[in-house]
Amino acid sequence: MKLKNFIVESFDELRYKVSWPKLNELQNSSILVLVASLIFALVIYVMDLGFENVMRWFYEEF
Repeated sequence: MKLKNFIVESFDELRYKVSWPKLNELQNSSILVLVASLIFALVIYVMDLGFENVMRWFYEEF
């Protein structure tokens, strides 16, 4: 009985209390996440490239 009550209340909350984004808002948020992810990946790539060069120089010197 508790499980049934939980499922019914969860469904009601998802249907009536959750504010779902409009399609336009969802598209804008998706584009923002995509751009931020690409920028973050580029920063990580540059840091990795720099670390690789520093380590290569270090091992060649010593």
